[in-house]
Amino acid sequence: MSNRDIIVIGGSSGATAPLKAILGALPPDLPAAVFIVLHIPARSVGILSTVASAAGPLPVLAAADGMPITPGHVYLAVADHHLLLTQGRIKLGRGPRENMARPAIDPLFRSAAAAYGSRVIGIILSGLLNDGASGLEAVKRCGGVAIVQDPAEAAADEMPRSALEATSVDLSVPSVRIGDVLSDLVREAAGPSLPVPPEIRLEVDIAAGERVDSEVIGKFADPSALTCPSCSGVLSKVRGGRPLRFRCQVGHGFTADMVAKEQENAVDEALRVALRIIEERAELVSRMAEDGRRSGRKAVAEMYDERALEYRGYADTLRQAVLQSMTPLAPRVDEGGQDNQE
Repeated sequence: MSNRDIIVIGGSSGATAPLKAILGALPPDLPAAVFIVLHIPARSVGILSTVASAAGPLPVLAAADGMPITPGHVYLAVADHHLLLTQGRIKLGRGPRENMARPAIDPLFRSAAAAYGSRVIGIILSGLLNDGASGLEAVKRCGGVAIVQDPAEAAADEMPRSALEATSVDLSVPSVRIGDVLSDLVREAAGPSLPVPPEIRLEVDIAAGERVDSEVIGKFADPSALTCPSCSGVLSKVRGGRPLRFRCQVGHGFTADMVAKEQENAVDEALRVALRIIEERAELVSRMAEDGRRSGRKAVAEMYDERALEYRGYADTLRQAVLQSMTPLAPRVDEGGQDNQE
């Protein structure tokens, strides 16, 4: 029976420091391969060297399509490609972005779960929003082990907390302990894998760049009255699983949190555009009123003055709406003493 020899790690904002701590604690004879997706600027200078210096004697490689998977090696996702795992080899996918990212954490975790089942150890580190939560759930559904950095010590605790909410996590500890835990886990027998749900395989195919349309999406998601933030297509709600997720008919994937964030940005931009147009309109009719007064058309001037006043009132209302949209909602305490968001 195989050991747990596939380690997948995902992180975003604030993940570099815990990743260094984990890699630095791994033994030089590690009987497992490590795969990493970091949601940081794709061409950030020195990321490969930073990871390599932290990994000590373990070789660190930029992932390449078709590269064989070798125990004791660390593979880092490269710009603009999803890092996917198949039996014995790496595959780079050019499928649609997930949560506006490529490489994304979830496709790596899903592909590892589909290809290696109970041999997988999935780890979620510091980051914003809830990237990786769906992928970690896939790891658990296929019999793997789920580890989450303790949110209390994470620089950005949203990703760890979302992962804890999405699935039954095996361990949530400070990052300085994760490396030692891995050293023990990778030497244990993996145990039997669970059947791979077909929707996990479908989403791996989408990340790989396979054909995707409304028929494919309909196999695991239902149309909703929402539009895709990337292409304005119809979003479908993914059935079951956590967190709440959506896919459009060309395959773009989003968690509900990301859709909400993108909608908030769109509303803010629309308000600012509307404010600019109204202010320009007020300025124009003010000039038209002045022109009417100079030409002796008193009634025309009064009419345009009234319109300018009306438009400036609209502008004030929009300005207040823009300012209010920038103010975070304060938690509301209900009668039972629980904090709720408005």
